[in-house]
Amino acid sequence: MQFSEHWLRQFVNPAMDSQALNDCLTMAGLEVEEMQGVAPAFSHVVVAEIVRAEKHPDADRLQVLEVNIGKQSLQIVCGASNARVGLKAPCALVGAVLPEFEIKQAKVRGVESFGMMCSAKELGLAAEASGLLELPADAAVGQDIRDYLQLNDLMFTLKLTPNRSDCLSIKGIAREVAALTGSALCHPPVADVPATIATKPSVNIQAEQACPRYCARSIQGVNAQANTPDWMVQRLQRSGVRSISAIVDITNYVLLEIGQPMHAFDADRLKGEIQVRWAKAGEQIALLNEQTLTLADDILVIADQQGPVAFAGVMGGANSAVSDGTSNIMLESAFFTPDTIAGKGRRFSISTDSSYRFERGVDFMQTRAAIERATALVLEICGGQAGEVVEKTANLPARAQVTLRLAKLNSILGITLDSDLVSQQLTRLGFDFQQQGDSFVVQAPSYRFDIEREEDLIEEIARLYGYQHIPALTPTGQLAMLPQSEFTKPLNVLQETLVAQGYQEVVTYSFVDAQWETDLMANTNPVKLHNPIASDMSVMRSGLWGGLLEVLKYNLNRQQDRVRIFETGAIYQHAVPAGFSELKRLSGLVYGSVAPEQWGSEAKAADFFDVKADV
Repeated sequence: MQFSEHWLRQFVNPAMDSQALNDCLTMAGLEVEEMQGVAPAFSHVVVAEIVRAEKHPDADRLQVLEVNIGKQSLQIVCGASNARVGLKAPCALVGAVLPEFEIKQAKVRGVESFGMMCSAKELGLAAEASGLLELPADAAVGQDIRDYLQLNDLMFTLKLTPNRSDCLSIKGIAREVAALTGSALCHPPVADVPATIATKPSVNIQAEQACPRYCARSIQGVNAQANTPDWMVQRLQRSGVRSISAIVDITNYVLLEIGQPMHAFDADRLKGEIQVRWAKAGEQIALLNEQTLTLADDILVIADQQGPVAFAGVMGGANSAVSDGTSNIMLESAFFTPDTIAGKGRRFSISTDSSYRFERGVDFMQTRAAIERATALVLEICGGQAGEVVEKTANLPARAQVTLRLAKLNSILGITLDSDLVSQQLTRLGFDFQQQGDSFVVQAPSYRFDIEREEDLIEEIARLYGYQHIPALTPTGQLAMLPQSEFTKPLNVLQETLVAQGYQEVVTYSFVDAQWETDLMANTNPVKLHNPIASDMSVMRSGLWGGLLEVLKYNLNRQQDRVRIFETGAIYQHAVPAGFSELKRLSGLVYGSVAPEQWGSEAKAADFFDVKADV
């Protein structure tokens, strides 16, 4: 998730600098992967207006400009093709240090130049530029260009874990910062846009379990060729989203601002009733990325009477896309369940910002607010008239109540927090709760899909309290002396004892040859495998002797004259009603002399009593 710090501070503005904000987010589990300036360092560049432009007396492609920088006017020689009277553009003053050079007073073909008019490339804002960076007519002459274009802004990139889908928007991150710092959250509620036309779409939700909420709205008479405002383009670009057209930019802006994916259809290209349904096997759709898909019946689609017009939650169809000639649109804002969208786009090698959010969980209570916000922006930027919002709701997810016990919280964190502090932190998180003695019955908000059990709430309290404030202590616990029989030993004790006696532990296959079972175990009805990996591994062993003898054979073939081995493992026998039983056994084998050969004593072959002594 990439976002502009300046945009975030419009929602919440804690009293901390950028680095402190970085540390605060990272320590709370929202790892800041990168923090990058939006522009390289430069100074002494201001907004200037060209008040006079004359042809250079000694150069065909140069002009001698008189530019107003607020306190005074300067004479500047300029070769940009778009330099003209009335244009406002950045002007680097004498002494300015740009990314690649320093501005000095100079003569250009015999004419004094006291600065330089700048392009986006010269300021390091773009890789290429064809002329001066043109500024809006209302730009304040003399203002530092870094302040006017907010070039001191920083771009934060968060490396979010999959469970924190609520932070995939500016609003979500602002909520988190407000909870962590106690700062006020400045996000006014979205006002409803009144309907001024009677036109409204007809919507039929056929897949209610997959789409519990769907909102649609008709807007007529829009100007699809309207220019996206500079402030919106700037915020989109600093969030890693390129500007496409005003209507598409608005839907992307709402996605980034409040986290609700949206889509705009060309209403004149939709035929009849809008249906939210499962695709028919073999049905096809041509998407906006020029990819044509053949759909299966587990793919959710938005369709009209002629067929699919959108791959629900993933991408719109080319047959209903907004273009420069569009005058009537239908806005869509919906909640699709995560399991409906998860993996569907990847099946066709498609990943979009919308599917990324839907498959992790989107706030199902802000669907209506999102379409109201988008409507207001469309009317402001593109004009038009809006109809009534059509909203269909069914089977919204129920948020379960989770009980948080103060004793359990303090036990896991290893510190002592009182109920007042816990109550305060739950309030800052936006959780509804009721305190019952030393317990809290908590209901997580609709945007927190990750709160399911008591441990999730304990994690939230720890994050807000600050992991760095929890002391690193050795875990403590109460140990109870339990009665232990002297006639039984744990398996690990037996293994250690045998190793101390000079035995080596071996591990052999549980699959053995059926002939071994007959010859060694007198077992004529072993547990058979339905699909053995080899003919000599077709049954399950009912004893460990076969494997031990195979290990002995292996060692004798390699001139080992003394072998002491043991194995602990499972054996298998027929049993009712499970079909077979699995039992734990220990077996050992001794071959050769009792002790390793040495000059001080005569070699003695091991016998039954030597083995009995070991046991």
